[in-house]
Amino acid sequence: MSVDVLGQLSEAGVSVWLDDISRDRLLTGSLQSLIDDYHVVGVTSNPTIFAKALSAGSAYDEQVADLRVRGVTVEEASRAITAYDATNGLDGRVSLEVDPRLAKDTEKTIAEARALWWMVDRPNLFIKIPATREGLPAITQCISEGLSINVTLIFALERHGEVIDAYMAGLERAKAAGRDLSQIRSVASFFVSRVDTEVDARLDKLGTPEATALRGKAAIANARLAYELFEQKCAEERWRALAASGANIQRPLWASTSVKDPSFGDTMYVVDLVVADTVNTMPEGTIRATADHAELIGDTVHGTYDASRQVFAELETLGIGYDDVVKVLEDEGVAKFEASWNELLDTIRTKMGL
Repeated sequence: MSVDVLGQLSEAGVSVWLDDISRDRLLTGSLQSLIDDYHVVGVTSNPTIFAKALSAGSAYDEQVADLRVRGVTVEEASRAITAYDATNGLDGRVSLEVDPRLAKDTEKTIAEARALWWMVDRPNLFIKIPATREGLPAITQCISEGLSINVTLIFALERHGEVIDAYMAGLERAKAAGRDLSQIRSVASFFVSRVDTEVDARLDKLGTPEATALRGKAAIANARLAYELFEQKCAEERWRALAASGANIQRPLWASTSVKDPSFGDTMYVVDLVVADTVNTMPEGTIRATADHAELIGDTVHGTYDASRQVFAELETLGIGYDDVVKVLEDEGVAKFEASWNELLDTIRTKMGL
């Protein structure tokens, strides 16, 4: 008798989200199949996903032609196309991101988030806002206005704490304005595999036995410590007061959970991060690999915090500083988001014949 691994994962308190959305998935029933058979309860998107969907098939051609006739700009077309997909075919959560070129501009990020919230007008929407320094006040303001936010591109523990504080500040303002806190939701997307990619490259340059022994350990340790921080914040009186008023926790979301190094197990970032009140957003390949051969052993986060701190202490002794790693990752992350967005705009521009 086969084991329903994804069902076990869901029962353990980990929500399974698909890191992909396209019109073809909605029209062909591919997404519904994943919902029905693989316990998928939400989806996330990014510009690269939409660019591939646009270039790979014809599902968008009619809408693109209409937009061209109307004479809309490429930027307006991108919003019309992506907002359409966020409104169809799913009862769970759909995440749609603001223009990542605005990641360093608080006011424009707020304005774009408002526009997307108004355009989609569905209660299952999450607006994705990058966790840059300038993104923090945007998160607070949007939460205060009743928008549900997926805070993305988190690598550093310190920044994760600031994100949780920004969420609570937004809830406090929303409460003061008389809003129903139970209708506001948020996730904090903590990126996983990219940490190993950066750290392991530095370890490989060292090439010592001590360095080799630490390969593949930093990302999971970082995520586990992020969960410890989440628990600490939820234990504060500030949060307890908000929870008593109906507020929802800001769940940690494990993002970038496909394994990039073939020497690691392909479900490592799933089975080693099983803990309640989290989301794991995976590409379809990782979902299917988990269903096929992952072996869950229960909660793999609690009881690991001291060992996780030891990983970073050992990295420090080898000259690999945590603060530098996460700064590089955030800077590269913003740049990659911008590049993906420009790729999407170029794809739309080509489709529109501009």
